[in-house]
Amino acid sequence: MSEGLEHLVARVCACRICVETPRGKPLPHEPRPVLQASTQARVLVASQAPGTKVHLSGRPFTDASGDRLRSWLGVTSEEFYDAKKFAIVPMGFCFPGQDAKGSDLPPRRECAPTWRSQLMAAMPQIDLVLTIGMYAQEWHMGEKRHGSLSETVANWRAAWASEASPRVLPLPHPSWRNTAWLKRNPWFETDLLPFLKREIRHRLG
Repeated sequence: MSEGLEHLVARVCACRICVETPRGKPLPHEPRPVLQASTQARVLVASQAPGTKVHLSGRPFTDASGDRLRSWLGVTSEEFYDAKKFAIVPMGFCFPGQDAKGSDLPPRRECAPTWRSQLMAAMPQIDLVLTIGMYAQEWHMGEKRHGSLSETVANWRAAWASEASPRVLPLPHPSWRNTAWLKRNPWFETDLLPFLKREIRHRLG
């Protein structure tokens, strides 16, 4: 990691905006930002926000969603957590808490406007962004989004054909909550995942 990116990550990890000057209700617990930034990785996992297990571990995707995501990518845990291979930068860096039904709240609104452009500028070598979920797709895809998350993911070929830099592939969240979505959309496993795995393997060398 370069000195510039290392300094930026240190500032992110010390951030307390969501507690001290929040947009809306403050974070209901002490901040614990979780990310894996890199000046060498060509692939960026643009995820949503840490869940409860990741909040405890302090490491991205140390849960069942991470197991499913690594399966989608066709990589081992060792590859996934190698910062020379993957940058993992969620839209919200801290676990946002849960609603009354026990579902995770959306990513904090303070994170992306404050930090994301700076982090992307510090990682110019990224040439593939995996946008996981609506919030990442809104930020990284802009007008290339197609309405709902399902429509956006279904139109992944159009996003890829734009040849913008970095290239973008939209994905659903690998949560168990999306198991029914995966069953309703078998093309995701038959069409998109083989393409995704080839692109990942190409970049890992």
